Amino acid sequence: MKKIIIVLVIALGLGSSAFAQEVKPEISKQYMQITTVESVVAGGLGRSKMVITNPDGSQKEIDLENLFSLAGINFKNIRQNEDKILKTLKEYTDSNWKLDQVTSLTLSQNDSGSGGIFMTRYLLSKAEEKKAF
Repeated sequence: MKKIIIVLVIALGLGSSAFAQEVKPEISKQYMQITTVESVVAGGLGRSKMVITNPDGSQKEIDLENLFSLAGINFKNIRQNEDKILKTLKEYTDSNWKLDQVTSLTLSQNDSGSGGIFMTRYLLSKAEEKKAF
């Protein structure tokens, strides 16, 4: 008899928890994008930028160094660009932004390969809880 009562109590406990519904807050995501455009124009004549597009659509431009100077590839400029990009990404990931996707593109302006750009897009997201009324 005691075994039947114990089994019934356990069954009722498990059964009631199966019907209980957990109320989860509605979660939406906000997105932002960071785009880097690095010029591959000989002689340092190109323009390189980092464009940050915030969730509200506002944008901020940050100058980057050109990958080439008059002497050819400028490794100091490459290091400076990497430093700016990494610091920017760290700033956002430290603020709970998550790096969702990275897309890269290389574009050459002509068949000879002189000129062009390296472009990288970093898509970030952040969960934003909506408060239930």
